[in-house]
Amino acid sequence: MASQSVSMPSLASKPDAKPVAASTGAESKPKPCCVCKDEKSKRDECMLFSTSADPAADCQPTIQQYRSCMAGFGFKV
Repeated sequence: MASQSVSMPSLASKPDAKPVAASTGAESKPKPCCVCKDEKSKRDECMLFSTSADPAADCQPTIQQYRSCMAGFGFKV
């Protein structure tokens, strides 16, 4: 019985191999739904359950906290 050796190319020897973890700026930016969750829930709760005639004015501090948090991640609200 004659034995034949088979040459298998390795993955590292491919000339067009690309790094798996190559990321661009758009991929590293989180989605808006995934950041500032606490600030968003406080803002929503304030707006929904406010007994004021103008909930937007009454909740301005919590709205501003949410906006500054989102701005920290690069989102404009």
